[in-house]
Amino acid sequence: MIPDRDLVDGILREGDERAFRELYRRYTPRLYMTSLRLLGRSEMDAEDAVQETWIRAVRELGGFRWQSALSTWLTAITCNVARDQLRRIRRRAEDEQPAHDQPSAPSRAGEDIDLERAIELLPDGYRTVLVLHDVQGLTHEEIGEALGIAPGTSKSQLSGARRSIRAMLCPVTEADDAAR
Repeated sequence: MIPDRDLVDGILREGDERAFRELYRRYTPRLYMTSLRLLGRSEMDAEDAVQETWIRAVRELGGFRWQSALSTWLTAITCNVARDQLRRIRRRAEDEQPAHDQPSAPSRAGEDIDLERAIELLPDGYRTVLVLHDVQGLTHEEIGEALGIAPGTSKSQLSGARRSIRAMLCPVTEADDAAR
């Protein structure tokens, strides 16, 4: 397998299309799954995010300093792209919603909730760190690099995300509280 650095050098020096295709083939599945989870299982939005990630990556490739792994850098770009898309999606939803209707939290009374749906319902920071750590396998240091946060913040976000997931998947009812 050709090292990432050699492929990037080929792209930068010679515009080597084969080198780009190899990087694309190597990293797109991971970037797609990250986008898919961050964007709430919308395949079309995830595909758009991956395309935008590669556009930004190629444009910024000359400035990549190899202080982290290429995969970490690409994941950081993917997270930023997904965050931008989520903002646009929410803005669009707010514009389409009549002013007198206030968005409400999803009702969970009697509702079964699966893990994927619970991840979708997490706040952006929690969801991003949970996906990067528990799904993609990044360390807190790598997450910190990718998101521009301290490793301790990553740990705190992950803890909050897991706590929220547990609460959504196993909600405590009033009867349970009374029994305690």
